[in-house]
Amino acid sequence: MEPCRGSDSGSNPDLGASSHSLTLTRQRIKGKSREGEAGKKMRNAWLLARMWLCVLLLFALIYGVLSLIAVLTGAGTPIVLAVLAAVVVAAQFFIGPKIVEATMHIRYVSESEYPELHQIVSDLAMRAGIPKPKVGISEIPVPNAFAFGTSKRNARVCVTRKLLQMLDRDELEGVLAHEISHIKHRDVAVITALSVIPMICYFIYISFFWSGIFGGGGERRENGAFALAIAAIAFIAYFISNLILLYASRIREFYADAGSAEITRKPQALASALYKIIYGNATARAEQFKKELGSMRAFFAADPMSARRDLSDLRQADFDRNGRIDAYELQEFAARAKLSFSERLLEIFSTHPHPVNRLKRLAEYI
Repeated sequence: MEPCRGSDSGSNPDLGASSHSLTLTRQRIKGKSREGEAGKKMRNAWLLARMWLCVLLLFALIYGVLSLIAVLTGAGTPIVLAVLAAVVVAAQFFIGPKIVEATMHIRYVSESEYPELHQIVSDLAMRAGIPKPKVGISEIPVPNAFAFGTSKRNARVCVTRKLLQMLDRDELEGVLAHEISHIKHRDVAVITALSVIPMICYFIYISFFWSGIFGGGGERRENGAFALAIAAIAFIAYFISNLILLYASRIREFYADAGSAEITRKPQALASALYKIIYGNATARAEQFKKELGSMRAFFAADPMSARRDLSDLRQADFDRNGRIDAYELQEFAARAKLSFSERLLEIFSTHPHPVNRLKRLAEYI
């Protein structure tokens, strides 16, 4: 069944089912002590610690690779490549917002055009303790929301019209609180800075690989084999650094989900919104468009390329098939759901956590 649209929230034909599940929720929660703030802070601290552990691992990796290559070659070539990569990433850091605006077809809107959207963003930003970000509409044919910018003061939050049509107010607040948490945590800048490390490894790999291929004969042949060995080391470092970067990206999504739950106090609203977003991506007739935006997956609330597979998993959380996920359904689903080995393996190569894992984490904040 199609997830209920925000505009239909006042006349839900399954109101009886929703009331029944709400009663079950109260019965389930009644008599149980809610987790204290200390427990939630510990979980958030662990997420933050893992993020900084990724930072340390990546910089330790690149330091080790550059030091090894510098010792083996006795040359400053890797340092030159590192500086070049840093310059490229710095340019990306400052030009990046313009690229995002063009790729995601963003139009910034005034309060008179979208008063409720501005009011929600302003309220959430105040609760999060950050300046109100610039608000925009992304003219793409799928439900989505994202945040970007180089600092808290020039941050932007954008949504699509499809998202506004599909979500009710609580769900929209949950999604926007997630995006505002990205801004509060400064994780966009962190991921941008970390992305320099795989790039350095790749530059080293390409440089020494072609040097080895065209090394020539005799002594040059020996030098060519030596260069290919260095290229192999750089490629392994490139592969490992990409895995660490993807892990850091998934951690930042969990951290933003936790931020949304803390700001709104309604983790089930974000879970329900994710369900609807995945449904919208899975049913959207925009396959070519989704393929073209494959490189922009980090700017999607949920990965549009795996939406159909993810939808079949999340439908199991919608017990009464009313198109949304309430607190009772979220808790029950979190207790029962498990990922297969293949799903856990695929998650390693994804920028986003598997939606099932996201819902299981969100249930911890009820």
